Amino acid sequence: MTLRFTNLLLSTAATVALATTAVAQDTELPSPEEMWRIIQSQQQEIQDLKARLESTESKVAETDAKVEATAEIVDLRDAGDAGTGGWWERTSLGGYGELHYNAGDKDEIDFHRFVLFIGHDFTDDLRLVGEVEIEHALAGDGKPGEVELEQAYIEYDYTEGHRARAGVFLIPVGILNETHEPPTFFGVERNPVEANIIPTTWWEGGVGASGEIGSGFSYDVSLHSGLMTPTTGSNAFKIRSGRQKVAEAKATDPALTGRIKWTGLPGVELAATAHYQDDITQNAQGLGTPATLIEAHADIRRGGWGLRVLGARWDLDDGPVFTGPGAFGRDVQYGWYVEPSYRFDAGPVEIGLFTRYSEFDNEAGNSTDSKFGQFDLGANVWLHPDVVFKIDGQFEFRPDGRGKNDNRINLGVGYQF
Repeated sequence: MTLRFTNLLLSTAATVALATTAVAQDTELPSPEEMWRIIQSQQQEIQDLKARLESTESKVAETDAKVEATAEIVDLRDAGDAGTGGWWERTSLGGYGELHYNAGDKDEIDFHRFVLFIGHDFTDDLRLVGEVEIEHALAGDGKPGEVELEQAYIEYDYTEGHRARAGVFLIPVGILNETHEPPTFFGVERNPVEANIIPTTWWEGGVGASGEIGSGFSYDVSLHSGLMTPTTGSNAFKIRSGRQKVAEAKATDPALTGRIKWTGLPGVELAATAHYQDDITQNAQGLGTPATLIEAHADIRRGGWGLRVLGARWDLDDGPVFTGPGAFGRDVQYGWYVEPSYRFDAGPVEIGLFTRYSEFDNEAGNSTDSKFGQFDLGANVWLHPDVVFKIDGQFEFRPDGRGKNDNRINLGVGYQF
């Protein structure tokens, strides 16, 4: 309704009102003074009506603007290819945990890990992956446990079958480092080769890319923060002691990791990883200690039969005669294991039997015997694919002068969701 039309309507109404007033006074016409009063009264009413209409039109326009702004906010919140629901519909929660009992000389019970996973899809192509872990149930000053941020990265599918990531992520190496939920492996404790040589669980901060390249082959490549091994004491140049866990990590010398994997046959994974760091001490000695890791494995499951075979070797520069890795025999560190298994249904549960022989040496550069061996034999019982009970016997073979063999029975319960 335009203002001109509104004025016309109001003038017509005034005319009708005047006519009605004249009729109401029978046929007697009002005096000029009375007519002037009537006109002034009607003019005031017209002005009042115009003011009310203008106020109403202003409020309607303001309301329309608020409605449009609200609609834009809702559209932004619901935008994206992942769906039009609330953010909670694009957020996932998961996790895993495990309780261990170690008999023998250790005689200890420990809730080893409690882990929460959270993921969020911003769109179908852009996501957040995060994982927080509590180790040994109790963390703090003087307590045995830790609270750790194991993963926190953004991943983007920049083209079909290829992804890029940036943040904190697990290094793509070995069998257990990326997939270590309790229902996915045999034995209560993680095998000593991947724990001491790779070293699982190993995460760093940086950038990376991965994808499929056809015929069952895939690749992973990452540029990330590196290890920082001690250079003195009993743990000097020992690989596991070099994990910085991206906690104000020294970043003088980053590292590069690349992996090629083949999964072209159902139930078969073959992979090889190469890792290089120009100085594994982060320039602690000022001379540089280049380090290279080569790892290869096969993870096969055909029917009920399974087989895991893995080998890994670190080569470090000898360094100074009396203070470098060669002085500790740690210029070469290696390990390998073989693990056959068999799984079968037993009524409402699934049972898996396994045996494993492992061998690793953190001081292989020494002329003296420093090789550790371990034989494991046990069973997993899955009440559900994501809930497992475990029992195994662990028999250790230590080199002379390295203490008593750690022989024991281990019990465990684990879950994932």
